[in-house]
Amino acid sequence: MAREEKAIFMNLCMVYDGQGNILVQNRKNPNWPGITFPGGHVEAGESFADAVIREVWEETGLTIEQPVLCGIKQWGEKNGVRSVVLFYKTDRFSGELKSSEEGEVFWVRREEFERLPLATDMAETIRVFESDIFSECFYTQDEKGKWRLHLQ
Repeated sequence: MAREEKAIFMNLCMVYDGQGNILVQNRKNPNWPGITFPGGHVEAGESFADAVIREVWEETGLTIEQPVLCGIKQWGEKNGVRSVVLFYKTDRFSGELKSSEEGEVFWVRREEFERLPLATDMAETIRVFESDIFSECFYTQDEKGKWRLHLQ
């Protein structure tokens, strides 16, 4: 069994204000549309924490501080590349909220989140962001090619 594999690293960040609100983004990307958290790809040579700080700033106009790694999501592509999304959260931010070409960003009450038109699996994914039990979303494919999400 190989110990090395190619990987693509990404991130998502749940920014919250401590008053019951979370920052969401309504993504325009047709490959993964809907309500999610801001985030994106880690660039070559960039630290994971610096990448999430940069992505949140680019997509929201907010500068976050002290993002806390709180989980991961991963899956293997047919081409042998593993995709890994690092989950962060923080309530430390400054700046003026502004949307980007990635999608509109806005604050919502946490209890309203599941009622929004969420991106695929975000209703399950948020459990990892908020859980002391789960730390990983892992996708597998069955023999018919259907993806299944497992929380671990």
